[in-house]
Amino acid sequence: MAVETAAANEAALDFLHLRASDRVLEIGFGHGRTIERAAKRVLSGSVAGIDHSEAMLRAARRRCSPLIADGRVQLQCADSARLPFPNGSFEKALGVHTLYFWQPPAAHLRELRRVLVPGGRLVLAFRPAGTGGAADFPPNVYTFHTADDVHDLLMAADFTAIEFVRHAPELVLAAAHVPPLESSQKTS
Repeated sequence: MAVETAAANEAALDFLHLRASDRVLEIGFGHGRTIERAAKRVLSGSVAGIDHSEAMLRAARRRCSPLIADGRVQLQCADSARLPFPNGSFEKALGVHTLYFWQPPAAHLRELRRVLVPGGRLVLAFRPAGTGGAADFPPNVYTFHTADDVHDLLMAADFTAIEFVRHAPELVLAAAHVPPLESSQKTS
């Protein structure tokens, strides 16, 4: 898993436009390598992650133990439809190959928006529906979405400034932002 997703994870980290002081959240951290790489980029910030698997939590905690001991990384077993963080906890958030499992995706996106600060950036990396490889995955487990579907889901969750980049033939990166406070106040 780590080898086959390494390029997607690195592309998602690049597309986040991380700053040294950012507070970052990864949804579905798996083995923890991306958490580790993010922590190297946010030297004065922090990185948190959630994964639904206790086995992945144990593996990632082993990998990231020095960063956890330094207080730079926090890992939890949790569901992204009910994030265990207060409103506005993060400047950046990412999910790589997690969108397929969110039923319904709107609940997860609303939670991600809630924990991001005004102006915060979310990056999702996903295999879009209709690509050859998507047909190889069991439809009772994976739900693939087109880029247009993802755009509509992000808009419905009140994200703005949505942009897409095709990273590889079967990988799309979507970036979306929480409206800045002044923008939110004008429309209220």
